[in-house]
Amino acid sequence: MIGDVLTSSVLFEVLRNEYPQAELHYLINTHTHPVVAGNPYIDDFVFFSPAMEKSKLEFLKLLRKVNKANYDAVIDVYGKLSSKLICKCSHAKIRTAYAKKSNSFFYTHSVDRLTKPANNSSLAIENRLRLLAPLHISFQAVQPKIHLTKHEISQAATVLMDAGISKEKPVYMISVLGSNETKTYPAKYMAKLLDVIANEQAEAQILFNYIPNQEKEARAIYELTSENTQQQIFFDVFGKNLREFLAITEHCNALIGNEGGAVNMAKALNIQTFIIFSPHMNKANWFGSEEAKTNVAVHLSDFISHEKEDRILAKADPETYYLKFKPTFIAPLLNKFLRAL
Repeated sequence: MIGDVLTSSVLFEVLRNEYPQAELHYLINTHTHPVVAGNPYIDDFVFFSPAMEKSKLEFLKLLRKVNKANYDAVIDVYGKLSSKLICKCSHAKIRTAYAKKSNSFFYTHSVDRLTKPANNSSLAIENRLRLLAPLHISFQAVQPKIHLTKHEISQAATVLMDAGISKEKPVYMISVLGSNETKTYPAKYMAKLLDVIANEQAEAQILFNYIPNQEKEARAIYELTSENTQQQIFFDVFGKNLREFLAITEHCNALIGNEGGAVNMAKALNIQTFIIFSPHMNKANWFGSEEAKTNVAVHLSDFISHEKEDRILAKADPETYYLKFKPTFIAPLLNKFLRAL
């Protein structure tokens, strides 16, 4: 959800370009706010809280708030029942969403999704920008951006310095865990890639991206690496909250690992990324050819035959397909990426 909220924020930059005087509001889940805090293109946030998910009365209060705002246009990227009701209750003259059956009751305009990129961006970005068509806005080449304060960046620098991490040596953030098992490269394979990084760059300083309740899984990967690699891993240095993670990542030379929110955030910070896509995903959804100038993304289909039917099977049985995605496939490209940094 964090990656979706960050990616959808591109709409605001484009809207601001076309309508400089417009009042632009973003309705998001409360916990996703850190990735869009400080965005200069957004005038205000409307929060969907956990209480609204649990209580019909609290949700009704939100509907009333949206109704009273008198919006001229509402763009629904989410397309779930809750967001459909919010759009309908807004009574905006323009209410836009992706085309689905029975959407005509909730929206004034429906937009078909592209299945192949038309402008060398990811489908995630291109399809979101298509939602602006009813406002007569054409595609613009934009990427999500995260806005950190000087204080946050300075604090993160102090955290790294206090941990003995040198600015004079490369620092790599590793997304060792995905959001769930279908998006997590196997632990024994990830450990081998960490050994590749340590062997390729003896001075590399390696950080793990994980949250406290993932420490056991992250520690298991650490234990699978060689002793030499472990000496280069600063296991206890990690972001205690999302903004701290972002500020620490700002000081990294690259982010490497599982596709997901951390990757999207690193790219939004203009940090180079090496991305391992889950076998069940369509790489084009989240990686555009324009990005390939500075970032690398690998998918099982880059190495062996893996069609749409395989992606469907891989979601139901991720382990079988992940085990086909051997580190020996990835290592040469990872070494090349590291040498080019």
